[in-house]
Amino acid sequence: MTGILEGRIAVITGASRGIGAAVAKAFAREGAHVVLIARTVGALEELDDEIRAAGGSASLVPMDLKDFDAIDRLGAALYERYGKIDILVANGGMLGNLTPMHHYDPKLWEDVIAVNLTANQRLVRSLDPLLRQSDAGRAIFVTSGAAHGERPFWGAYAVSKAALEAMVRSYAAENARGTIRANLLNPGPTRTKMRATAYPGEDQATVKPPEDLVPLFLELAAPDCRRNGDLVDA
Repeated sequence: MTGILEGRIAVITGASRGIGAAVAKAFAREGAHVVLIARTVGALEELDDEIRAAGGSASLVPMDLKDFDAIDRLGAALYERYGKIDILVANGGMLGNLTPMHHYDPKLWEDVIAVNLTANQRLVRSLDPLLRQSDAGRAIFVTSGAAHGERPFWGAYAVSKAALEAMVRSYAAENARGTIRANLLNPGPTRTKMRATAYPGEDQATVKPPEDLVPLFLELAAPDCRRNGDLVDA
C-alpha cells in the first residue's frame, strides 16, 4: 500500500528526538524521504538506523540553527540533490531560562530569538524556492501555548513564539494564491525533554507522547491539505 507521502521530500528541524524524531519516523513510514536536521550527530545516526531498519530513507544534516550561513547554503545543496522539497517541518526550538524579564541574560535572549524565530525566517528564505518547485509545498511551524495570554517568567520563549506566529501568518497570506500551504501547530503538553525542563515536578506519564501528534502533522503535510495560515491546537 502506497503511503500518503510517497515520493515526497521532507525537511525536519529538531529531528533527533522528541516530536521531530516521531514525525521523521512517521513521514518515512508514509513514503517520504526525510532530511533530518539537528545538532547531535550521534542521535541523528541512531534515528537514521531506525528509519532504514523500517524500510525508510533519510539524509542527515548536522547543523546548529544559529548558523545562518549554513541555513543559507542548505537550500542550494538540497536543490542540487533533489531539485525541490515538498515539506518543511520547522520543529527545532530552544527554551532558554524561566526567569523574570529584568534578569534575562542578553546573550541567552539573543540565542532563543535566533533559534525560535530568526532561523525559521532564514529557512523560509532558503527553502521557499524549493517548496515552489513542488506541486504541493507544505510548511509546518511548531509553536506553543506560551505565545498566548500572560506568561510570566517565560521571557524570550514566549516572545519568540508569538513573533513566529505573526511571521507564519504573513508567509501564508503571501502564498494564498499559490501552491504552498503554511500552518502552525501547537502540540500542547507533550512528553519531551523541553517539557521536562520547564515542568520538573510533572509526572511525565500524565503527558501525551510525541507519537500522538503524528496524525496532525500528516494532515498538514499531505498534498490534499487545504488549510493555510491556521493555528492547529493538538
